[in-house]
Amino acid sequence: MQSLWNDTEAATFGNDLLGQRVYTSRLLGRNPQLVLHGGGNTSVKVTEKDFFGDSVDVCYVKGSGWDLATIEREGFSPVRMEALIKMSKLATMSDEDMVLQQRVAMTNPNAPAASIEAILHAILPFRFVDHSHANAISALTCSSDGEARVKEIYGDRVIVVPYVMPGFILAKTIADLIAGRDLRKEGIQGMVLLKHGLFTFDDDAKKSYELHIEMVTQAEEYLAKKGKPAAKAEASEDLLALAKLRRAVSLKRGFPQIARLSASPEAVGYAGISKVAEFGTRGPLTPDHSIRTKRAPAYIGDDLEASVQKFADDYAAYFNRHAKGQTMLDPAPRFAIWPGKGIVSFGDTVKDAKIVADISESTAATVQLGESAGGWEPLPEKDIFEIEYWDLEQAKLRKGPARKIHQGKVALVTGCAAGIGFAIAESLAEQGAQVVGLDIDKDIPEIMKKIGGIGIVVNLTEDQPVQDAIDFTVREFGGIDIVVSNAGIFPKNDQLDVMAQTDWDRTIMINLTSHQKLMNKVIPFVKQGLDASIIFVGSRNFKAPGPGASAYSCSKAALTQLCRVAALELAPHKIRVNIVHPDAVFDTKLWTPEALEKSAARYGMTVDEYKTKNLMKVEIKSKDIGNMVSAMAGPLFSKVTGAQIPVDGGNDRVI
Repeated sequence: MQSLWNDTEAATFGNDLLGQRVYTSRLLGRNPQLVLHGGGNTSVKVTEKDFFGDSVDVCYVKGSGWDLATIEREGFSPVRMEALIKMSKLATMSDEDMVLQQRVAMTNPNAPAASIEAILHAILPFRFVDHSHANAISALTCSSDGEARVKEIYGDRVIVVPYVMPGFILAKTIADLIAGRDLRKEGIQGMVLLKHGLFTFDDDAKKSYELHIEMVTQAEEYLAKKGKPAAKAEASEDLLALAKLRRAVSLKRGFPQIARLSASPEAVGYAGISKVAEFGTRGPLTPDHSIRTKRAPAYIGDDLEASVQKFADDYAAYFNRHAKGQTMLDPAPRFAIWPGKGIVSFGDTVKDAKIVADISESTAATVQLGESAGGWEPLPEKDIFEIEYWDLEQAKLRKGPARKIHQGKVALVTGCAAGIGFAIAESLAEQGAQVVGLDIDKDIPEIMKKIGGIGIVVNLTEDQPVQDAIDFTVREFGGIDIVVSNAGIFPKNDQLDVMAQTDWDRTIMINLTSHQKLMNKVIPFVKQGLDASIIFVGSRNFKAPGPGASAYSCSKAALTQLCRVAALELAPHKIRVNIVHPDAVFDTKLWTPEALEKSAARYGMTVDEYKTKNLMKVEIKSKDIGNMVSAMAGPLFSKVTGAQIPVDGGNDRVI
């Protein structure tokens, strides 16, 4: 591990103490071997003037919800030292009182809530305090001889602290350990909290940070001598099995989950280690991780559903062993060890799943090292339970936004570079779906980025590119729940006796056959979807054709019949199949101002009259179709299949 300190970069953060604190906090946060996703905390003690000009001693400590990798000045909570020291001298203190009194003692009430370790930071008699959950420290101390290892490596440079509950109890424990001691004279430069993490401290920001790097490096070097190199292997891919696993986990969670498969040689190697089912499920690297990953991962055997059920049963038993009035959380795993495949991580959103993936991969590497270096022995499950069900930690999870209708679902939308297709993709994304858009337009990747989706350039009439796009979607997100088959063209108006055969063939191929090809390849995955729905985009023309539109009208009529057949075939699998029939949607690339004026003139209308020539005299926009399709994929249509929904303001010929 190398120091990342750079004098030039450091200067850009300012020469004041808080600026230096921000810089070295970010240096810690840059290294995933030290902290991950909100882990760790740092502080700096300063004397500053309050509003009235009086000098106040303040501890700026990392605020709750901030990540060290990106923290700003505003991410540090200024808490009066006097109050924190007083709290440390209390015999007992509830979590609620601690949080409240830290808030009361802040000099800026608009700052984030201070870290639960604020009292601990305050009582350490050094200006800068750095705390991480370094992987190497976990591997070093999560063993039966962890304390002996620490003393062997660091001697008297550190205080060794047995594991106790974070927060007030930990602060009180350390206050007792250092009472009456002069840590500077003793040459104390840090603390190792067994099965928890590392603290270093100094009056200089750079020295405190580089002490951290030095001590973690010493742990790494010690473990490298004791342990074995990481196992590596190649994966055998089974995307349909991945979709089945995602479905089983989602049903236990109660909501659709995004599933991220890590099939790196390291992940596959770890999953294939003999006895990984035993040592890999003993517990997390650090108790903080249990909030996101639960106490342990699932181990996936030959029977996917049975493996998920076993995890759920084991979790319920674990809860019952330790619960004291709490309500059990869902019994679904947050990540799984899957021999031959790798590590699968689950989350409500792609962001959540990626966070779990980072933690799970870091866990796998560290657990493997710890086991090979003498045995992996994390905290007992009783201690993990206390953290997992600690109200202070659960409160963080409850602060999230309300769940969206399609959150956790994966939607595949074709023909979505513009117009109706883009509006559909946008509406699904707004309601929480992870959208993958397929289009022949070369700009589709950039277009889908606008809505947080992924765009793939695909000619939907070609078999292999379509299969590749489906496989990518499942590989990336674990499955497919919503399919919107929208791709289509409107050829030039030619009557039957003058129409070019190539125009007919091309229209039928794109407007009908490409949809059939998509169904052939995507249905096996949709059968493993959650609240699965397939929606076709038809046209008013299927019921009310016009002269010169034979190819378009016939293709949309046949597409409607394809929808009806699919509804009959997929109903036993609880997959809904419906079709929406738009008409007169003019806010698309097809309808230029010139084209609108020309068409309106044919009817003897103004453009505005032409846009609203339906029975209700309303304009139909692409977003109206998008919102309808999103609704059709949601709970309002949960018991509707085989339906044909017009969105046209009322057409007398259709009615």
